[in-house]
Amino acid sequence: MAILIREANETDIPGILSLYSVYIMETTHTFEYVVPSIAIFKDRFNTVTEQFPWLICEADGELAGYAYASTAFKRAAYQWDADLAVYLDEKFHRRGIATALYSCLIDLLKLQGYYNLYAVITADNTSSIDFHRSFGFTDIGVFHKSGYKMGVWLDVLWMEKSIRRHNLEPAPAIACRDLDAAAITAILSSHNDVR
Repeated sequence: MAILIREANETDIPGILSLYSVYIMETTHTFEYVVPSIAIFKDRFNTVTEQFPWLICEADGELAGYAYASTAFKRAAYQWDADLAVYLDEKFHRRGIATALYSCLIDLLKLQGYYNLYAVITADNTSSIDFHRSFGFTDIGVFHKSGYKMGVWLDVLWMEKSIRRHNLEPAPAIACRDLDAAAITAILSSHNDVR
């Protein structure tokens, strides 16, 4: 299986949305009920990529999954925090693709100057919880019965991970698009050896 992890671009949006729509319509892993239009999803993508990385993984030329970071909280004092997400096509589960995507994503976030990472996970999604724990995320709280989808009230687990020592004078995080292109390429290339 030939693997390529790269930055997503607008031409990838239909494929990304198609993959994500399965999660919306068939799982409780996202709390969206309705698949957004291409236009809405494009706006979402462009908002995220103003600052954060959005990565995709192709396996033998087919979209296997994607991962991205986004703003965790709105206020200025939270600017060093990022919320992470990863979604895979079901047939590519347990092949190391999510691990490769997250490894790249976290390396890029370190390079940008982020300090804290968060994951918000439906508490019955034990495979995602285990995956995040394998990356050193720890549980920080449960919102009990905070979401209702598919006829069930669902708990939501919040997890966190610090990726650098907390400096008392942190510099603002750099937008991903302003990082050195060679540094981005090096990070992505270093994780393209998934088996």
